[in-house]
Amino acid sequence: MKMKLLIGSAILATLAGCSTTQEKLAEDAPFVSDFPTQERVDYVLSCIAKKGGLTYITQYGCGCKIDKIAEKMSFADYDQARTFGFMRKTPGEAGGVFRDPPEAKRLRKLMEEAEAYAEKSCFVK
Repeated sequence: MKMKLLIGSAILATLAGCSTTQEKLAEDAPFVSDFPTQERVDYVLSCIAKKGGLTYITQYGCGCKIDKIAEKMSFADYDQARTFGFMRKTPGEAGGVFRDPPEAKRLRKLMEEAEAYAEKSCFVK
């Protein structure tokens, strides 16, 4: 009886010790893109429309492109670059706010580089 109690106590102590052992923190976890799913889907659908309609090749290529763009830039930069890109076509002084600042130029260049990388990586024309 004492032997069973002793063995049971040893097993319980071992299990209790295991439950308090801290596991390695996720400091080495790979980067997960911060692009929302809705933005990815919106990009893919508009890309498919520009490429002539839904086929397996356009769906795959456009999905690949947004994944590659997400590798190269954060969603905040992507969103701002897209806004600057749309609004820079505004004529006159009002459009200058979107065309002229150094940040607009930096983001436009970053977006162009990310899109070029995506097209090269995904074989999309």
